[in-house]
Amino acid sequence: MTIVWSGLALGAVYTLVAIGYNIVFISSHTFNFAQAQLMMVGTFVAYTGLVTLKLPILVVAVTATVAVMILAGIEEIVAVRPVRDHQNQLVTTLGAATLINGATQLIWGSEPLTVPFFGSNDPITVLGGRTYPVEIVLLILAVVLVVALGRVGTKTMTGLALLGISEDREAALLRGVNVRALALGAFAFSGALAGFLGLFVGPKTFAVATLGSALAIKGFVALAIGGFGSLPGALVGGLTVGLVESFAALELGSQYSNIAVFVVLITILMVRPAGLFGRTRERVV
Repeated sequence: MTIVWSGLALGAVYTLVAIGYNIVFISSHTFNFAQAQLMMVGTFVAYTGLVTLKLPILVVAVTATVAVMILAGIEEIVAVRPVRDHQNQLVTTLGAATLINGATQLIWGSEPLTVPFFGSNDPITVLGGRTYPVEIVLLILAVVLVVALGRVGTKTMTGLALLGISEDREAALLRGVNVRALALGAFAFSGALAGFLGLFVGPKTFAVATLGSALAIKGFVALAIGGFGSLPGALVGGLTVGLVESFAALELGSQYSNIAVFVVLITILMVRPAGLFGRTRERVV
């Protein structure tokens, strides 16, 4: 059971990255390759606030949320808005991810930094397995966000407007939807979420300049397994990746864990090309 908790916690981290991908993808059909890098910046801001400046946890949470939200907003204005074609936006967001990686390494260096968890760091026993409080919190956050954002997307006017933009941008404009403001808002919200979640992801993964690249790949795989645009799919895909990675590392060795993840991905896509929760028909808004 211990390996299950470890896999679920790792999968929750991948789910949180995939949720950020989905927020932007659902609202504008843009895939933001820099989403994992934004979460990485959140872990570094958390480290600076908690360890270097020794600020209160609430101040650090607000600082990380606002700082990464502004960074994501700048990315939307500079790297996404001027480019209309979604394929070219993939290139510009990839460029933004590379820039953020480089800037992070220049500011904080390349050594892994330990981000303290504001709760207990003592292991606990749950259902016969050993785990840590931060891992339980990560799992709860992933489930709560999927449920809450799912309801916002289908029950509020803002959520329906974002779905309308993703279906037909011109039609949404004609219906009076402020497309530019909502696209910027979706980017800023995904950035704010990434900054806040850095407080919880950092204690699990450390703050390190390679974190963004590692999370970007596994977050993408989680999204591909679950299906692009599906929040429940992001949860199922993320947890699947985490469990497969943990059990493969235990049974086959850590060098085979990535191979096992991609074997599972290819197998699922051969059966369900759109992912487990992906739909091939057009969405009705």
